[in-house]
Amino acid sequence: QVQLVESGGGLVQAGGSLRLSCAASGGTFSRYAMGWFRQAPGKEREFVSGINWNGGNTYYADSVKGRFTISRDDAKNTVYLQMSSLKAEDTAVYYCAAGRKFWPIATTPMEYDYWGQGTQVTVSS
Repeated sequence: QVQLVESGGGLVQAGGSLRLSCAASGGTFSRYAMGWFRQAPGKEREFVSGINWNGGNTYYADSVKGRFTISRDDAKNTVYLQMSSLKAEDTAVYYCAAGRKFWPIATTPMEYDYWGQGTQVTVSS
């Protein structure tokens, strides 16, 4: 059983930056692909970014490509999401997830096995 805990959310002005962290415990972190999703009020949970088990491949939603960067540090059992040039439409609860799918990078919630509790990101315009 893998436990995931997100942190780093908050309130930021449009154009600003935030870095989200997701700390994993209870499993062999390096065996899991990791993903970030977000969910705005009244909307479905949507894929933001994913990284494969060894960090060699990443994938981004078109809406965040060029602005967000996903990375992982297996020594710290942590995955990060660096968010820059934030927009009001990035406002959402951000969730990290862990899954066993190796390739291609999973982009749907059902492909992930474990989820964090979420962290709120609010971008003011």
